[in-house]
Amino acid sequence: MNTKRHEAGFKDRTRVAAARSTLLEAVRSHERTERVPVADADDRIVAEPITAPNPVPGYDRAAMDGYAVRARDTFGASDRSPAVLRETTGSVGPEEAARVHTGSDLPEGADAVVMIERVEGVEGIDEIETFDAVAEGENVGAAGEDVAEGAHLYDPGHRLRPSDLGLLKSVGLETVPVVEPPRVAVIPTGEELVQADPAPGEVIETNGLTVSRLVDRWGGDARYHDVVTDDESLLRAAIEDAIGSGADLVVTTGGSSVGERDLLPEVIDDLGEVLVHGVALKPGHPVCLGAVEDTPVISLPGYPVACIINAVQFLRPAVKRSLGTTGNPHPARRARLTRKIASEPGTRTFARVRIEAPTEEGATAGTNGGDATPEDDESLPEATPTRASGSGVLSSVALADGWVVVPEEREGIDAGTVVDVECWEGTE
Repeated sequence: MNTKRHEAGFKDRTRVAAARSTLLEAVRSHERTERVPVADADDRIVAEPITAPNPVPGYDRAAMDGYAVRARDTFGASDRSPAVLRETTGSVGPEEAARVHTGSDLPEGADAVVMIERVEGVEGIDEIETFDAVAEGENVGAAGEDVAEGAHLYDPGHRLRPSDLGLLKSVGLETVPVVEPPRVAVIPTGEELVQADPAPGEVIETNGLTVSRLVDRWGGDARYHDVVTDDESLLRAAIEDAIGSGADLVVTTGGSSVGERDLLPEVIDDLGEVLVHGVALKPGHPVCLGAVEDTPVISLPGYPVACIINAVQFLRPAVKRSLGTTGNPHPARRARLTRKIASEPGTRTFARVRIEAPTEEGATAGTNGGDATPEDDESLPEATPTRASGSGVLSSVALADGWVVVPEEREGIDAGTVVDVECWEGTE
């Protein structure tokens, strides 16, 4: 074991943006694709250009209830001088009209529709009177009016939404080409971890479960491995086995710092290369980013809050890069801080907060008698930190609505300041 890393600690920490950029340089799009039924393609990434094989609608159709006619047969029709047409049930010939309903096929020979409220039947004979002169194409939905045959629909990289699936089905597609989810091996580590019924000194494993479900939500295929104890040979074997089984990304939880039992940085360095160890991020600076046999390996801290924050900052973009896309920005809500957030200059801080309706006192705190600004908005909700520190307190994330990101160049944020609360669980 190389003891220098343990003795040195984290004197120099890489900034978050630089660490992320370094990691993403090692991530490659795996370029595997598959075809899936349209109904199962929600939230999947399009792999090839998609065009419409059929027009929508596929035929000229009535856009109104009424009578299909030849427009020229209604020329000059008015309330005082209606056009008289013979009623038919087949194709429409000269001076004929056929009853149609909204969406029904326009009969052969017809090129317009007179609305039903502008037509009267002639008692005793199969004739109608129309009081409107209609133009060719009036009240008709032409074939391909919605989507033309051969129209370009989606480019590679587009994330399919429910409305997209409806469009794909409407043009007659049964399957769609999508990117196969990247395979992400999730390996929880630590001799103290158990799955249930912990004895004194033991801890229930939660990080691997949480990270696995996040991977699935981000579009990956998580392979949740058994817990590996703090043993160099077992850790080495677990990483090699994951890569040998075709993992596109390997993520471990725990054992990433510089303590005596934090063995993963040494194992990764021995098997491949440590790219970054120690990031200017709080909570969670002891993250280790590396590569083994051209496979990115992300070693997340064992404290639950630090694990989640680092997963969002590094694993999420790596999964997206492997998919050949980028993640959408997290949705954010404006809110007013109820308490000061402290932070260390040069370190990006993630402060967990709950969002609540403003109290009567808080609703008037921002008014200044002048023109209203977002900072003066009385309706802004309040953001209350769930815990100022403590990277091992899982409830501070699970019971939070989001977090406030304090940039490296700021030294805390004062109470009463209007901030953006990043709702990191509110997106894909």
